[in-house]
Amino acid sequence: MNKNRKGKIQKKKRCFKQLTLNDRITIEIRYKDGWNLRKIAEALGGGRTPSSVSREIAGKPQKGLGKYQAHIAHEKALAKRYGKKPTRLKNDLIRSYVKAKMKLGWSPEQIAIRLPIDHNGEKISYEAIYQYVYAQVFRGGNGKVKKGCEDLRIYLPRRHNRRAKKGFRKAQKLEGAGKLPSIEDRPVEVDKRKVIGHWEDDCIVSRQSKERIKSINERVTGVVLLSKMRDGTASESTRAVCEKTRIIPSPYLKTLTRDRGKENLDYQTIERKMGLKVYFAHPYCSQERGSNENLNGLVRRFFPKKTDFAKVSEEEIHKVEYLLNTRPRKRHGGKTPLEVLYELTGVALTY
Repeated sequence: MNKNRKGKIQKKKRCFKQLTLNDRITIEIRYKDGWNLRKIAEALGGGRTPSSVSREIAGKPQKGLGKYQAHIAHEKALAKRYGKKPTRLKNDLIRSYVKAKMKLGWSPEQIAIRLPIDHNGEKISYEAIYQYVYAQVFRGGNGKVKKGCEDLRIYLPRRHNRRAKKGFRKAQKLEGAGKLPSIEDRPVEVDKRKVIGHWEDDCIVSRQSKERIKSINERVTGVVLLSKMRDGTASESTRAVCEKTRIIPSPYLKTLTRDRGKENLDYQTIERKMGLKVYFAHPYCSQERGSNENLNGLVRRFFPKKTDFAKVSEEEIHKVEYLLNTRPRKRHGGKTPLEVLYELTGVALTY
């Protein structure tokens, strides 16, 4: 308590800050590691107290798997905060417009942008469209299509049967190899997309087999490199990166940004062999590698979910790489990634 100018006692104003999903993930991981509540509160920062952490894990005193789950706790918190969201579109005009454009291959975001142009005064958010699509199916996509409704999920860009919310994967501890180089220490020039030589990578997984596809992209030109991986080991991931980037002259191999998957932990070998300085994005922040996430979506158009990569040849993957590199890009004024790479560097990739 503090005293004002008149000598009266004033209560200190308390400021409450809602826990984010990342905060809850930190609580889950650290609590399972045996940290006490005070130490967890200090790790969260922002003036968080041990009592706020205690309230968050109330009724989950045991530290075993499943006792406190960040993604479940966050969903419940959002439901409590905002209540149930509407799952119907405003009127018949918007409903028919959304259905027609989705069947033409438009994404919900494209529909939301174009609707006010085609129908003055009408507006809809792309989030409302997603909610409407999944509301046509029982249990948000886990059940059968409701009577009198149409299953529009097949017209979505990713065609997910269920709504996949960002960051709601099971929290995993991937720091066993020690502290990883953080994206926070990456040169500022990478974000500006002005200098060629800054790359991103990821693995596209097949549930049907151990084989994977390594996707690599350059942030300025949009050049794509694809390679087949025999399995998800760190050594195989490193091999794929080194072999594919070897065709790029060393002046244009500056940094590589990747996620914290176990297959990416052998980053020091890449730094030593290729001269690339490797940085890791924050956990559950795929938007920090947005170009690569978009690339993976494009690759999935050729190799949809449930594709058995064991049956996909290197030649087929090479063909997809060529098609993506010779595709005109809006941000390049209709030029292809290969054309932009050659204009800016003189490097010509041939197929």
